[in-house]
Amino acid sequence: MPTRILPAVGDADAVRSVTTLLSQLPDAEPVAPVVDSTQLIDTLARLAAESVDELPEVVVVHERIGPVPALELIREVALRFPAVGVILVTSDASPGLFQAAMDYGARGLVALPLHYDELATRVQAVAQWSTGVRRHLGGAVEVFTGVGGTVVTVSGAKGGVGTTVVAVQLALAAQASGRPTAVLDMDLQTGDIASYLDVQFRRSVVDLAGISDISPRVLADAVFRHDSGLALLLAPGEGERGEEVTDRAARQIVSALRARYEVVIVDCGAQLSGAGAAIVEMADTSLLVTTPDVIAVRGAKRAVRMWDRLQVRKAEETMVVVNRHSRGTEIQPSLIRQITGTALAATAIPAHFKELQAVVDAGRLHELDAKSTVKQALWTLAGELGLVKAAAVDRRGGRGAVSFRRRKEIGG
Repeated sequence: MPTRILPAVGDADAVRSVTTLLSQLPDAEPVAPVVDSTQLIDTLARLAAESVDELPEVVVVHERIGPVPALELIREVALRFPAVGVILVTSDASPGLFQAAMDYGARGLVALPLHYDELATRVQAVAQWSTGVRRHLGGAVEVFTGVGGTVVTVSGAKGGVGTTVVAVQLALAAQASGRPTAVLDMDLQTGDIASYLDVQFRRSVVDLAGISDISPRVLADAVFRHDSGLALLLAPGEGERGEEVTDRAARQIVSALRARYEVVIVDCGAQLSGAGAAIVEMADTSLLVTTPDVIAVRGAKRAVRMWDRLQVRKAEETMVVVNRHSRGTEIQPSLIRQITGTALAATAIPAHFKELQAVVDAGRLHELDAKSTVKQALWTLAGELGLVKAAAVDRRGGRGAVSFRRRKEIGG
């Protein structure tokens, strides 16, 4: 039986070099190459949805693949498609990189420039491993189908603008519409989602920071299952421990979450750490919450400029959400968009804190009344962002109905 090999190579010259050599290997059946990390995951997910047997035995990942770094991509493939063997092609064949590649889930490493004998030997060994895994596990191979969950980050222009309320209500809207949803609290020093949802917890995101292989079982052990159905991965109770979550760990954790949940909402707070920057960079949608006052809008402008300088995210790829808006406010959303140079959410959140105060004080944010104009606006925003399947009512008899007042804008 021929060995199916899928090259993942972003560089045009490298594509020709890799595919030419692969086509010369005995019993090899090279698949049309993919040119970036997103296309690779999408291709594997599509094949896995048909049958595990449709997956290639070997994936060859070039070191210059992007936008996700090669090692992070290898980890995601190993996590979601465990019967696929991955080979890293790299110019750095040092023992340190070899060990790192193995830790991330690669089954082999081939040095550049490529040589036929070395490539043939490695492909044959990895193909035999993949075939053996499939034969041993039979139909029990666990594959995470789908292209991966949608990741939305919620950051604040400054402290106190309402990022946690926005993040939690977006997540509740997605969950209520039937999409399995996780909330990650990456406000590592001061994050308090647990208090907003009246949660007593033992495990936190820090417990995953030092784990090199975040399996589904390990992830499940760290996640708190809330009564609302949300999966919560919370900030540590001891804020100083937040430093243990590196940018590399943050990428691993978010990759593991998006492989298990359709929607992942990340509360990044107002302080941009290295870990938070890594998540904002890899997010599908990045929200920046501001209030319509001079200090907050200046903070939003500074944040947008900093993200651009650090090459985290361009201004036009960031969406500003205006919280505590009223028609009588001198600073209106259109002016904020002009000042920040960002996209602007069509839905503004009204300034009705009295609707929130009782549930916030009680730690019952998930029980915010469906008639609340704040909740209606936030759930409308969830629809605008494509986080909900359709207008839905949760299973507990009508509380939490999704309200869409902008159906034409969001296609509802």
